[in-house]
Amino acid sequence: MKIGDVLKTDIFNRQGLHVLAKKTKIRLEDIALLNKHSIKFVDVEGSVEDRIAREVFNGTERPLRVKPNYDKSLREYQAFFLEAIISGEIDRSKMEWTLMPLLEQLDEQKDVLTLLFSFQKEDETIYNHSLQVGLLSYYIAEWLGYPKSERFEICRAGYLHDIGKSRVRLSIRNRVGHLNDEEEKELQKHTSAGYQIIRNSLRDDTAALVALQHHEREDGTGYPLGVHKEKIHPYAQIVAVANEFISKTFVSAEQPKRNFSTVLQEMYELGFGKLNEKPVQALIHNLLPNMIGKKVQLSNGHIGEIILNNPMDFFRPLVKVKDAFIDLSKERSLDIREIIV
Repeated sequence: MKIGDVLKTDIFNRQGLHVLAKKTKIRLEDIALLNKHSIKFVDVEGSVEDRIAREVFNGTERPLRVKPNYDKSLREYQAFFLEAIISGEIDRSKMEWTLMPLLEQLDEQKDVLTLLFSFQKEDETIYNHSLQVGLLSYYIAEWLGYPKSERFEICRAGYLHDIGKSRVRLSIRNRVGHLNDEEEKELQKHTSAGYQIIRNSLRDDTAALVALQHHEREDGTGYPLGVHKEKIHPYAQIVAVANEFISKTFVSAEQPKRNFSTVLQEMYELGFGKLNEKPVQALIHNLLPNMIGKKVQLSNGHIGEIILNNPMDFFRPLVKVKDAFIDLSKERSLDIREIIV
């Protein structure tokens, strides 16, 4: 808030006491008064220039600037994948520069939700999934404090985590629906195949290990080796979280859009015994601020805007629908069905 902003609505504190009137032109003492009443958000009238600036900052335009390099990386991955199908190897020299232009732009793009959801496609392919896992792995690594050089390594490992599916039958690797036990066993072999392809082609033992371990779980229930937490590489722990989140938010004719709050809750729960808790917590706590200001569709079909995260129940924020404020922590019958970007 800045001096001179004009309030769009009357402001009340938690006890229902009227604090400031609609159309109040904000002075320094008004900001102090709002702080005194622990009011963290107010709706203000802004100029057209201010609104456009906020939209650009929130990611309305930045993903468009990222898109050419995103599409280029997508085409390159398709080439790598087809090369792996034919020869069982990928070109090491091309891999060195494929992702760099895109990664340089990621440091500018902090609105991760807009970035990922803008590039989701209903005809989702393994190429798009793999690139999104790589990008989200980069962000999680940044949130965990990894230096840029390691963020690149983790992103590349996420980008290649499913390359082993090039050695799986087309009818199985592209199927969204249920697989029988025999088909499931064949699909699971993609982790070992990916390990061999990366190790033989790139001489990158760490990325190869990520491909091998991204379906391992800390309680030993994963595959292919059923190893426990202490034997799973930290990079693989990050990529596993990114892979799980991207898979849960995937949309297709067979898998419609899922309740976003439910996806976050499921990720949170996986952090207790299945996925490593550090990248899970980093994902959730850094995605939540991205949600403020996002337009959402509630489970009753109404469109609203997320106004404030609830620190006591952070999967159920305060949402504004027209002139009404809905506290989802109290309105338990409602959920966020999807985020609109």
